[in-house]
Amino acid sequence: MPISPRLPPSPPLGIEILAFPEVQLLDVAGPLQVFATANEIVAAATGARPYLPRVVADRPGIATSAGLVFAASELPGANLKVHTLLIAGGRGVDAACGDRQLIGWIRRRAAAASRVASVCSGAFLLAEAGLLDGRRAATHWGRCDEFSRRFPQVRLEPDPIFVCDGNVWTSAGITAGIDLALALVEDDLGRETAMAVARHLVVFLKRPGGQAQFSTALALQTAGTRFAHLNAWIAENLDGDMSVGRLAQVAGMSERSLLRHYRQETGTSPAHAVERIRIETARRMLEEGATVKRVVRRCGFGSEETLRRAFLRQVGVAPAAYRERFSRT
Repeated sequence: MPISPRLPPSPPLGIEILAFPEVQLLDVAGPLQVFATANEIVAAATGARPYLPRVVADRPGIATSAGLVFAASELPGANLKVHTLLIAGGRGVDAACGDRQLIGWIRRRAAAASRVASVCSGAFLLAEAGLLDGRRAATHWGRCDEFSRRFPQVRLEPDPIFVCDGNVWTSAGITAGIDLALALVEDDLGRETAMAVARHLVVFLKRPGGQAQFSTALALQTAGTRFAHLNAWIAENLDGDMSVGRLAQVAGMSERSLLRHYRQETGTSPAHAVERIRIETARRMLEEGATVKRVVRRCGFGSEETLRRAFLRQVGVAPAAYRERFSRT
């Protein structure tokens, strides 16, 4: 669709995406495609390309965790000016964190960049370089606890899709790199251009809710098997008695033992787990086209207002809005 973008910057803004062995392919390809599409759309309207994106690494060939091998440019001199340094994440991030030469390059390169960003677990590399100390940040929901233990000086926010703190941007898991890149395009070129890019890629410009909407109850499922029976019982009886006394009876424990051991095993309280499982079920029902009233009855919320408050707290968007955007019917 024709747009009237801001005048593209001259010269184009340099975007460097740092990759490493066992990098997550989509952490690199998602943002790269956003910037490439922005180039195509703006060039069609103005004849000029606003970005000069490239993937850089400390070796010419990078094997991703998906098995694809791609070519990368060599690491540029750390003191050369660049607009945006973007750090990808993935399985290889732990080994990369132990590479002191690479961490030193990231630290120096960030000082020469106008803007620094990370995708998914790429935040570990920024934190290892000391670039997130005292800042708000995001990373993949599955590594939030580990991140908080390793980098207590960083104010980690587990729910947002991405976080901007000054000139440092960090995003949540994998596909959130696309959300982050769209936000960077909007920051550089305006909402109209970012919207055109999102339309072309068939994605939301601003996804409703946070990453919690995609990870609710997954932590409970992977935290261990001791309470698997209890969690399954909760899911099957959401409209019943969910008092601590009843849950303790189902678990075959005293109330005090349940409260202590459940938190040790899952990292949360039984009451919070019940709410999360209720929200997980409610989300699935709304995606299948169920009415809000039916969700209230099936999930044991008691009233639409109680559901609305819990949904806003856990998912970040109202139930009716979620149903409208994600219903398959």
